[in-house]
Amino acid sequence: MTRFPLVGSLFLAVGFLSGNLPAVAEPLVGIASVVDGDTIEIHGQRIRFNGIDAPESAQICSDASGRKYRCGQRASLALAELLKAHRPTSCVEVDRDRYSRIVAVCTAGGIDIGEWVVKQGYALDWPKYSAGFYARAEREARTAKRGMWAGSFDKPWVWRKDH
Repeated sequence: MTRFPLVGSLFLAVGFLSGNLPAVAEPLVGIASVVDGDTIEIHGQRIRFNGIDAPESAQICSDASGRKYRCGQRASLALAELLKAHRPTSCVEVDRDRYSRIVAVCTAGGIDIGEWVVKQGYALDWPKYSAGFYARAEREARTAKRGMWAGSFDKPWVWRKDH
């Protein structure tokens, strides 16, 4: 899914006319294994989804009844089910993080994985990195009380800071 199709098309047209076409990264494609709710591995490469943040595996949330559960683990399991049902996974690198992991937009079966995880309530739009790209998916999950939105939780970036 292209975020700015008109801008991208204009950029390529200008590049074509000037003879300076940018190098386009080849997608990394393969069977993904889940590291956590916002990180996968393909062919030994760690890939973090661009613009989202999922709870850590040790993070505890409360469900609608106030019962505690490992929301990071639940996010990982849901992601694993999605990726098992829609193979292969394809990721296009957009950046590298401070740990040198690939930061990418990934799809599986035509589904934007970052958007899906946020829409299911297993991750949040991370405005610091997303420019609000997944904000609509987050609002949809919050309104429907899906995943973490059914109960209470700390935002993953706040939880990490405190732990």
